[in-house]
Amino acid sequence: MLRADQVEQLMCMVSAMGRETLSRQFADHRGTFPLDFTSVFLETQPLDRLRHIFVALCLQQQHLPEWADEMATPTAA
Repeated sequence: MLRADQVEQLMCMVSAMGRETLSRQFADHRGTFPLDFTSVFLETQPLDRLRHIFVALCLQQQHLPEWADEMATPTAA
């Protein structure tokens, strides 16, 4: 189960994602069940709905996406 701080991190990251990033995450998903979203579905759904689906997917799988650690690491300006 994700800790509260991990859920907060997930929500912040997903809220910053655009349609292209979310579409790539759905395409690259390797979980316990297959995803079968067509490109038409991904292009026509409201962005907030795609974010909601992705958060639900992450919570159901009980893990943060692989890139979560990279996004949490601060970079020098």
